[in-house]
Amino acid sequence: MSSFHGHFVWHELRTSDMDAAQDFYCKVMEWTAEALVGGPVPYTRMMIGQTPVAGVMTLPPEAAAAGAPPRWIGYVGVDDVDAMLVRLEQAGGKVLYPATDIPTIGRFATVADPQGAAFALFQPAVSEAPAPLPMGTPGTVGWNELYAAEWQAAFAFYSALFGWQKGDAVDMGPMGTYQLFTVGGVAVGGMMTRMDPAQPPRWGYYVNVPDADAAVARINGAGGTVVHGPQVVPGGSMIVQGVDPQSIFFAVVSPPK
Repeated sequence: MSSFHGHFVWHELRTSDMDAAQDFYCKVMEWTAEALVGGPVPYTRMMIGQTPVAGVMTLPPEAAAAGAPPRWIGYVGVDDVDAMLVRLEQAGGKVLYPATDIPTIGRFATVADPQGAAFALFQPAVSEAPAPLPMGTPGTVGWNELYAAEWQAAFAFYSALFGWQKGDAVDMGPMGTYQLFTVGGVAVGGMMTRMDPAQPPRWGYYVNVPDADAAVARINGAGGTVVHGPQVVPGGSMIVQGVDPQSIFFAVVSPPK
């Protein structure tokens, strides 16, 4: 099994306004934008120095016509996309966009878990992934969070497909249990049963920032809206959740003070 199997290897914004989104996230996350030339669709990589950490593209019209909303999507690395699609459908998941090759990059498919939360599968064209930036590096995605219809069933699904293991379970009182999950022994995310049954299950992603309070100022100054936080979470880190000018959910996390 490859070193990237089961890991989140990429995060991508599929937005209704690519230019405005790039401007917003460069200001908030302090990324720089690098447009890729010659691809099948306009695509921008968001960079920290010379390292790409996320992508931005316009939500494809066919996806919008099928009801897909603009959103952030996380890509989970797998050894064989086509084989994983078979397993995913057998486990109750759904293929939203079929397996497609990106020349010299890899093969991907957009899917949903049995409860409807969307994510993507990615099979890199290389056998081993390049070494990632150190955990906690500002500008990288530091946490992957699932708001499930029912987290226990969701965990069983992802664990069976990707080998995720349970980490700590945090009792949040009336909000229920927040279950951390680990990949290769490292906690990379958590999942919980969503508080509002009217909200569809979805994934959310937290970008590392040096200071949450400073991020709030940048969010407000760039035209975004803070919907939750800053809040200290177990372990001492501070989180902020917001929506960008295109009303897409995003979040940031900073180290303990």
